[in-house]
Amino acid sequence: MDALSRLNADASLLRARLDILSRQASSGRKTDRLGDLPPEAPQLVNLTNDMARREVYGRAIDQSATSITVTQASLQRLKDIASAFRSEVAMRLDAKDPAALAVFQERARAAALEVANILNTQVWGEYLFGGSDLTQPPLPNPQALMSSGMATTIATAIGGLNDTNAGAVAAATLTVAQDSSAANSPFSAFLEDPARGANEARRSVPAADNQLVAYGVPANRNAVAQSTGETTGSWARDLLRGLFSVAALGPAQAQFSQGFAALAETLRQGFVSAESALAEEMGALGNVARQLESAKTRHQDISDTLQKQITGITDVDMATTLTALQGTRTALEASYRVTSSMGELTLSKFLR
Repeated sequence: MDALSRLNADASLLRARLDILSRQASSGRKTDRLGDLPPEAPQLVNLTNDMARREVYGRAIDQSATSITVTQASLQRLKDIASAFRSEVAMRLDAKDPAALAVFQERARAAALEVANILNTQVWGEYLFGGSDLTQPPLPNPQALMSSGMATTIATAIGGLNDTNAGAVAAATLTVAQDSSAANSPFSAFLEDPARGANEARRSVPAADNQLVAYGVPANRNAVAQSTGETTGSWARDLLRGLFSVAALGPAQAQFSQGFAALAETLRQGFVSAESALAEEMGALGNVARQLESAKTRHQDISDTLQKQITGITDVDMATTLTALQGTRTALEASYRVTSSMGELTLSKFLR
């Protein structure tokens, strides 16, 4: 190969290198094609997949965090209702003040409807308290709650109150509140079905590889709380039992002052149980929220580290690249000048 041919070949190599350096200086990346990154390509794929997986976990946690926040607010309102009836109503039920009973009855009916509407709360079109049945309300007919089997059967039991049978009446209302049959329960058939919602796992969020964190609270049974005292075993049933009972206590029962007082105390204890269990549920959800926030922070920290590793593989050092670009451009211009001068060289000029 003669000198001119070698110069042209060198110039071609310089032009190719200049093109690469120009693209790198413009984009900041070594290449846009994965195949141009061996042997780092397999590592880049692994790093990118790991980072993408952690982003998915982060989005899932963010979505569940909204549901948890709304659930906590709902439980707080339910707890406030239980607290109000424990302290303001049940303590003031007085057989000697029948006029006040009408006020308490109406207040209980309104509170029962509010409880039903709270338990039918939705976030992004999904029912929070419906278990895995996200599209159907946990209480299918809240407007007719006071005519449900549970409410009317409890009212019938209350209607038989006298001075000697308060314990039996209370036991009857407890049994009714625990009855999950379709004819009695105000809760959805899905939630009460032992083969479906009644025994299903709580709604959970994947927080990391092989880690599901439960946060769902079903409407008809406790999530983590252990109800104690005067209880059906479910804070929701305890709350409705108490409200249905207060709504049924009228002047006809007030004439039996001894039985009335005994039943009023039992109702108060039922509200105490509901209030305590709701506080426990809220505390547990608070722990879950903190656990998920920690998981999200951990994923973000690891993702930041992964991003640095990915950048080290895919991105160029801009200062080094610009220096190389300028050097290559200078070398190419020099190559052009040499090639041009050799093209003008003649024998007479060479012999001078």
